[in-house]
Amino acid sequence: MVDYHSDEEFPSLNNQDEQPLPKGEVTHVTVHASGFKDFLLKPEILRAIGDCGFEHPSEVQHQCIPQATLGTDVLCQAKSGMGKTAVFVLSILQQIEVTGVDAVLCLVLVHTREMAFQIKEEFERFKKYLPEIRTRVFYGGVPVQQDKAALKQSTPHIVIGTPGRTLQLARDNVLKLNSVKYFVLDECDKMLEANDMRRDVQNIFKLTPHTKQVMMFSATLAPEIRATCKRFMHNPKEICINEGAKLTLHGLQQYYLILEEAEKNRKLVDLLDALEFNQVIIFVRSVDRAEFLNKILNEENFPSICTYGKLQHDERIKNYKQFKKFNSRIMVTTNLMGRGVDFERVNVVINYDMAPSEDTYLHRVGRAGRFGTKGLAISFVTTNDDKDVLEKVRKKFVVDIPQLPEQIDASTYMTA
Repeated sequence: MVDYHSDEEFPSLNNQDEQPLPKGEVTHVTVHASGFKDFLLKPEILRAIGDCGFEHPSEVQHQCIPQATLGTDVLCQAKSGMGKTAVFVLSILQQIEVTGVDAVLCLVLVHTREMAFQIKEEFERFKKYLPEIRTRVFYGGVPVQQDKAALKQSTPHIVIGTPGRTLQLARDNVLKLNSVKYFVLDECDKMLEANDMRRDVQNIFKLTPHTKQVMMFSATLAPEIRATCKRFMHNPKEICINEGAKLTLHGLQQYYLILEEAEKNRKLVDLLDALEFNQVIIFVRSVDRAEFLNKILNEENFPSICTYGKLQHDERIKNYKQFKKFNSRIMVTTNLMGRGVDFERVNVVINYDMAPSEDTYLHRVGRAGRFGTKGLAISFVTTNDDKDVLEKVRKKFVVDIPQLPEQIDASTYMTA
């Protein structure tokens, strides 16, 4: 059960007035024929969008932004790489009015510091011509006194943070949330399925005004999590893109390879030597394996970086920036980078260790083939458990995953 003080404070919306979930009939990542100008966005926002080279919204943006800019609560499920982040970034920048305001108006909660850092960068590039809007990011790993000093110096209008640090700052009365008008959960299923993080989110939510816009986004939403999400919302517009296609990723070539544990390292090196790629992410199941594999790759003259949750904060952010800026082409990681974080140049994902579940598999392989581009995902299958997950992926997402052929045509996974 969700730990709310009362049902009145967080109204349940399971009634006949609730709008039915629209079943999107899109079978791949489409770019809509309309332009961003059709959303009647501020000229400053349209100019920034143009600077980024975007002309037409994706399907999720086409369906969500008109609703979100009206202040409607939005619960959105759409596969990875469709531009969900831009939905709430653009919608908030369109609505927010900061003239003469010295208060936090928008709060975005995420589950990792990399996601927080990335979303702040999205706000920065789209508010390029709205310099009066102040943003700030807060997450664990940074001395809390540093955050407190920053808040005393200047109050941000938009805060992006992880739940633990955000709640700490709010309880210490240095981050005041009583003026929040926009409340966003990105990767909301991840935020609400873990008891500790869910409790932090709930406690933060209670510190914000009763009347506000709530938006939640994820690639996967189990029925029980969807119900929990809706308890935070008032008559939400539910948007589900590509439900009919079971969230498979158009343009992503997916293969598996059966091999023994002792064969993995040699096969991985052979693949990296044979494949053409812009950037590749290699997923493993533990920190020790990540560090060990990273060491092996560097010894084999494949310069790689390694990142995981327990890595020191400065090192994590340094590695994130290094990979984001294309200064490194190979990243070894745990599931830390399996959700939400967007690296545009990644076109190959290798599951060195098979994902533990079908949803984790979807999030991992979704790092490649972003926004409808081509990509390649290869999974090493070693145990019976690995085989079971592979079969569950095939059934749940209605996708054909054949055995890895001797040769792969680079044109099938490299975008020209």
